[in-house]
Amino acid sequence: MFKRSILILAASCMMYSCATQTESNPFFTEFQTPNGVPPFDKIKLEHYEPAFLKGIEEQNAHIQAIIDNTEAPSFENVIVAFDNSSPMLNRVGGVFFNMTEAETNDELAALEMKIGPMMSEHNDNILLNQELFKKVNAVYQQKGNLNLTTEQERLLDKIYKDFVRSGANLPADKQARLREINKQLSTLGITFGNNVLNENNAFKLYLDKEEDLAGLPESVRQAAAADAKADGQDGKWLFTLQNSSWQPFLQYSANRPMREKIYKAYINRGNNNDGNDNKKVITDIVSLRLEKAKLLGYDCYSNFVLDECMAKNSATVMEFLNNLWSYALPKAKAEATELQKLMDKEGKGEKLEAWDWWYYTEKLRKEKYDLEEDQIKPYFKLENVREGAFAVANKLYGVTLTKMENVPVYHPDVEVFEVKGADGKQLGIFYVDYFPRAGKRGGAWMSNYREQQGDIRPLICNVASFTKPVGDTPSLLTIDEVETLFHEFGHGLHGLLTKCNYKGTSGTNVARDFVELPSQINEHWATEPEVLKMYAKHYQTEEVIPDSLVEKILNQKTFNQGFMTTELLAAAILDMNLHNLTDTQGLDVVAYEKEAMDKLGLIPEIAPRYRTTYFNHIIGGYAAGYYSYLWANVLDNDAFEAFKEHGIFDKHTADLFRQNILEKGNSEDPMILYKNFRGAEPQLEPMLKNRGMK
Repeated sequence: MFKRSILILAASCMMYSCATQTESNPFFTEFQTPNGVPPFDKIKLEHYEPAFLKGIEEQNAHIQAIIDNTEAPSFENVIVAFDNSSPMLNRVGGVFFNMTEAETNDELAALEMKIGPMMSEHNDNILLNQELFKKVNAVYQQKGNLNLTTEQERLLDKIYKDFVRSGANLPADKQARLREINKQLSTLGITFGNNVLNENNAFKLYLDKEEDLAGLPESVRQAAAADAKADGQDGKWLFTLQNSSWQPFLQYSANRPMREKIYKAYINRGNNNDGNDNKKVITDIVSLRLEKAKLLGYDCYSNFVLDECMAKNSATVMEFLNNLWSYALPKAKAEATELQKLMDKEGKGEKLEAWDWWYYTEKLRKEKYDLEEDQIKPYFKLENVREGAFAVANKLYGVTLTKMENVPVYHPDVEVFEVKGADGKQLGIFYVDYFPRAGKRGGAWMSNYREQQGDIRPLICNVASFTKPVGDTPSLLTIDEVETLFHEFGHGLHGLLTKCNYKGTSGTNVARDFVELPSQINEHWATEPEVLKMYAKHYQTEEVIPDSLVEKILNQKTFNQGFMTTELLAAAILDMNLHNLTDTQGLDVVAYEKEAMDKLGLIPEIAPRYRTTYFNHIIGGYAAGYYSYLWANVLDNDAFEAFKEHGIFDKHTADLFRQNILEKGNSEDPMILYKNFRGAEPQLEPMLKNRGMK
């Protein structure tokens, strides 16, 4: 997942005089550190709000200077000046919004509730500033005569559209309503995410009898015992709603009632009619988004969002998703039938339920492929997998990553690497933060502390919640976690290798349904036999993964893909349905979700990957955008075919991908960039084949 930690740039009428704090607040100047990294050892809670306020003041002054400039409006004195107008807000926002995701606490969460609406107001004050828009519009109207580069034209188009899509052309009364909507959405989005985090942290399944652990591998038991001990319950075993805890429990536990308990706790997050309930929150969000879209001249929110994406409109996305559904659902039904037969063999007379799927899938994997995940995990020590991802980047793009010491970090789990190109020049700094904890949201993502611009190199981070080390046992990853690490590092490479002139076009500032291409193509290398031999070594013996296991891993690549694709599609369709609504009167999101899934014919043994009340993606930038993973899956499978045709480390193909995709950011239309790399538009067939649908 990709998260923009750029600010919702913005405008509060608040002015703040911080002269007395200039020396002590690290955000008030460029960071006085080697490579300009955030001085986490000096940043304190009380620094954030003054820095936001002073940053707002600073940007307002820059905006006023653009307006007051008596020279004729030009690309440089309007568009470039605007792109560069918020250095302090970029600094403080880059840190603050990453901290609220990766290392939050009650004080930070409370401050986020204050900062979010304030920044929303600031954003509106800028984008609804008529004098500023006149200047932007003046440049836009003459763009055909300015001899702009393609990148400059893209930046101009982007900034002009940002103003229009933010209501710059609306009458004053509609602008006022839009401001109110944006403010409310900001607060509601923060509330939604905090509620999900609270739900994750609140659930604790304690087991105190050995027999209740039947089926669980020793590594899972050890991790659960360590979690219980850390929670003051030594001698018990604790299972939580962290992916690294509930997923192996469902996968291995023979305790069916407990599987049901943890599964239901997971799928009912935000839907427990308590202080963390999200039903009204998401209903209000969907309703306000629709109202916003209509104010801006769209029939529904999805068409508003998609106007800026490769897909262009809701009809195209729905046709795409429904087409895939026709392949995925029959495969999922066939898998369910196979799992039921396996259950029938046990003679207990039990019917397959959703909380049984992972357990019997694991049994079937063993039966069909003579493979258990626990057999291969010892070869996937986290550090080795990470070095494998780094080695692939080196072979493809000539980059090297070297561990840095004495760089300030916000948590002891965080590690930092210097990234250099083949010529020895620095490309950026890369942070990794891989283990779950109470202050970290679930899932995995890439973000940044500083964006690339000209000679300014980026500061990129990958955050995840992988299986933790326990005692003398290091972090041993599942295949899914291995692919997630490669995925997020793919986003990282997109952010690190970018070569653009402007912040607004650099790195991952691309269309939402294009941003997942660099991440998802990077997953392909994770399980290539040649690559596995590079990094998959037994954590105790250093033995390279044997060919027999590699063969089994490859043989089961399309195993359970009906389930995987169907649950992903169900979530993508649910997201689209919610944002395709043209009327939200009387909306009951839980009933609506059930109705939508029933209409699709989704079988009860499968739930959407994310249900409405904990669907963080559609709060954090993927509204009417969750389809992007599947859309980009068409691109990444087609793109990887180019590597397979010429060799997975073919230098010419890697150079083409780097020069046309990774370096280009949003400096050109994404389909043109793709065709420049591939020579043609992407084909659906490779994706269907790789998911076992054809």
